[in-house]
Amino acid sequence: MPNVFEGQPQAVAGKWAIVVSRYNDHLTGRLLEGAVSTFVDAGAADADIDVYWVPGAFELPTVAAVAIAHHDYNAVLCLGAVIRGETTHDQHINRAVSMQLAELGVRESVPVLFGVLTCDTLEQALHRAGGNVGNKGAECAEAALRMAHLLQQVAEKV
Repeated sequence: MPNVFEGQPQAVAGKWAIVVSRYNDHLTGRLLEGAVSTFVDAGAADADIDVYWVPGAFELPTVAAVAIAHHDYNAVLCLGAVIRGETTHDQHINRAVSMQLAELGVRESVPVLFGVLTCDTLEQALHRAGGNVGNKGAECAEAALRMAHLLQQVAEKV
């Protein structure tokens, strides 16, 4: 039987960062509530969760990078909501943010979760911010818990 490593949705010792966009805060506030609730339900203390508010989704990677550089976080969740408009602006923002967050996580060996809603309509975004499709913030927090637990197992194995 092979050795199998899989993270569980349980809090490991340490701190958690959530970087959240103020733009579309009627949506991102719901994502934040879902993330915090998921962390607390998994055993994280409120004092172990740091929340950083940024103006918009484009600023998420900058603050995530600074938070990682100056603190020892188990994971950094980045929450935002970019809704398609009349131009291609949303595509440029989404591409830039997703690429920077992916690169940051790999470069720093810290899970950086992409919790940015990239929807065509406000209705779609509402469904993903606690509506009938779930809560992307809660999903990201669960993924962060699993990744932190898995990375702990990997470090112990090495």
